[in-house]
Amino acid sequence: MRTKEVSICGLSAVRSRFETAPQTIKRLFFTQEIAPQIGDICRALAEARAAYRCVEIEDLERIAGSVHHGGIVAVVERPPFRPPQLDQVREWAGRGETMLILDCIGNPHNLGAIVRSAAFFGVTKLILADHPLAALPTDAAYRVAAGGLDHMEIFIVKYMNRFLHDIRAFYEVIGAATEGGHPDLSRRSRKPVALVLGNEEEGLAEEVAAECDRLITIPGCGRVESLNVSSAAAVLLWECTRSRIPAPDSAHRN
Repeated sequence: MRTKEVSICGLSAVRSRFETAPQTIKRLFFTQEIAPQIGDICRALAEARAAYRCVEIEDLERIAGSVHHGGIVAVVERPPFRPPQLDQVREWAGRGETMLILDCIGNPHNLGAIVRSAAFFGVTKLILADHPLAALPTDAAYRVAAGGLDHMEIFIVKYMNRFLHDIRAFYEVIGAATEGGHPDLSRRSRKPVALVLGNEEEGLAEEVAAECDRLITIPGCGRVESLNVSSAAAVLLWECTRSRIPAPDSAHRN
């Protein structure tokens, strides 16, 4: 069952949620060691009459469902995810925004790692498959994303091939393939890029790959078959966005 609440673990992730959407924090639990670092959060929750409590580590592990809680857990409401409207997509393309599309990524840890890379490179539009095997943002995904999910606009699409067909009027749709794709991601269109990544085991669904303008394969030395999908996502996102990421100031180059 896909719950309406998720637990966000770790101080950086909890603070990111507090800074972007504090009203979504329903309950906060933390250890004595973390307490001195979150006085501002506790004061804001007190004003909002939201629950917060200092607990023992054993209790925090139970609440988080993991030993990797970083001393603090925020229970938040997860917003409903809806399909994007074509007018929205047209607006994103008009602003030159890169779109990231995940075709049935099933591992929430991979989802979190991909989102962390996307947020790092300034990509904020994320499309997920509306499919039982596709991971949605869970406690694990939030933990791995380290605050990245709070910088994402997340949408879901039921018929991915139809969606890709429709957005090709505005985007150059590039699919990532483990083999058989072109090794060069050089821009061939004035349209912004919609990058599509497939399932960890099966890759892109056949009907989804057919709707891509082209397929790209990251070349390697051949010692292993392919990169983990989250590593591949980081490489490809850099290639898709590097032309619009500002260069560092000269003062920071030395």
